[in-house]
Amino acid sequence: MSVQNRKMRLLAAPFLGVIAILVLWPLASVITDSFFAGGALSFANYRTILTDAFYLQSFATTTIISLISTGTGLVLGFLVAVALRARSGGTRRIVMAFANIGANFAGVPLAMALIFLFGLNGMFTLLLKELGLIDDFNVYSFTGLIIAYCYFQVALATLLITPALAAVGQDIEEAAALIGVGKLRFWLRVGLPTVARQLLAIAILLFANAMGTFATTFALTGTSINVVTIRISELVSGDIFSDPNLANAIAICLLVVLLVPITASQILAGEKRR
Repeated sequence: MSVQNRKMRLLAAPFLGVIAILVLWPLASVITDSFFAGGALSFANYRTILTDAFYLQSFATTTIISLISTGTGLVLGFLVAVALRARSGGTRRIVMAFANIGANFAGVPLAMALIFLFGLNGMFTLLLKELGLIDDFNVYSFTGLIIAYCYFQVALATLLITPALAAVGQDIEEAAALIGVGKLRFWLRVGLPTVARQLLAIAILLFANAMGTFATTFALTGTSINVVTIRISELVSGDIFSDPNLANAIAICLLVVLLVPITASQILAGEKRR
């Protein structure tokens, strides 16, 4: 082993140590504890998750919310990113700054903002009622949760897609315009295929972000909406139905659900490179 390689390994050792302590050790602990039920080694926790309709519904509900918010975020974020290409640097910086704020404005602050705006006596709720556009709206519902998720998903998608569109050169778009190719046709035939791999990666990131959201969900709807992160929280901190090992098993199942699209995207990316 050369001196240079030895130095590189020594420099990497602290980082690898931190990764082992903060990631690998907790993950190994969660995996190990998930196979214990009633103090004995067992698959009972996973059997419960796969056979209990309550837990299956939590995964279905979380997946539906994640898919809707991911699709909405990807489409609206893409449209905003395309619009920013034709704007000046100052406008782009302002929009990106607001998108950065929106992407990080989640949890309790976002839930409170939505309650003030769309609650039973919220400003927009009362305004829309006065205009006769709605009869009633319940922000503490599945629809309200979708709105909350879409808020930070659109902002995050805008942040991620805007730099990704740099792969589509302005000169190519201008050349297409000179020969009479419309914007819609250009993006369908040239733009989207060029950034398809990046968009797929962004979609997976948005999906994972939605699947793991807890604070916004809990602050807005409490435990009334059956989502995975709420179930894990109840099993960890519940006074009556506390079962940390079952919570660990649910967390592992959630990890598997997230690994499936990530692995699929890596396989597709490898095939495209070949």
